[in-house]
Amino acid sequence: MRTLWNKYRYLMFRRTTQIGLLLLYFGANVWGWTLLMGNLSSSIFLDVVPLSDPYAALQMLAAGAVLATDLLIGVFIVTIFYLLIGGRAFCSWVCPVNIITDAAALLRRKLNIDGISKRQPASRNMRYWVLVLSLIISFMMGVTAFEFISPISMLHRGIIFGLGFGWAAMLVIFLFDLFVLKNGWCGHICPLGGFYSLLGSFSLIRVQHTQENCTGCMKCKVVCPEQQVLHMIGKESLPVLSGECTNCARCIEVCDDDALSFSIKKLAKNKKSGE
Repeated sequence: MRTLWNKYRYLMFRRTTQIGLLLLYFGANVWGWTLLMGNLSSSIFLDVVPLSDPYAALQMLAAGAVLATDLLIGVFIVTIFYLLIGGRAFCSWVCPVNIITDAAALLRRKLNIDGISKRQPASRNMRYWVLVLSLIISFMMGVTAFEFISPISMLHRGIIFGLGFGWAAMLVIFLFDLFVLKNGWCGHICPLGGFYSLLGSFSLIRVQHTQENCTGCMKCKVVCPEQQVLHMIGKESLPVLSGECTNCARCIEVCDDDALSFSIKKLAKNKKSGE
């Protein structure tokens, strides 16, 4: 029998991280804290270490901007972290919009709006087209196209400076995910998620499936926001190698068979080959 801690430990860690980051940004603006200042696009840690969103930097480059040295250093630090370790963890561990979309997904399951086998009316590749389009628009108009309309930025600015239009943006995403398209925003549209999916293809931290323990209950696929990455469930022991996995660990938490766990990419491959 799995305890509540086993079922929700990663979820609690994720929410603590997401809310904690927002609190630090809020505290920096309101009370002058210096632990983490800025926003999710560009921050400075301990008033020394720059942290910059590489996707935002790409838009700036496309728009014709000259990037400052500290911004380039921040881009390098963040890129290396997600490239080698975090994968697409930004989407489930950092992005505050994830709280909204997770709530919509939970309510969608409770209301049984659709089943696990229902075909989605849109392709997940759409986010990559939006990614390319955002860079083209940035180039043509000389602005950071996605940053200008990003609901992530709207929510962040809203929490720090007063929500305003941010409430409307979050409501639209919640209703869209609930009634129109399952995991619609994060799983199909958000270009930032698409960008980190590309970085995530190389990361070392992976979810490992052990077929010997699996009973095929499919609870993991029910809660997974990117069900396609769990194609090996009930078939063979494999790590999740797709960069589209957000490393949210909900599949690990709901698995009563202990058939899923975090692993290191190379070790996971060795386990499969019997090395």
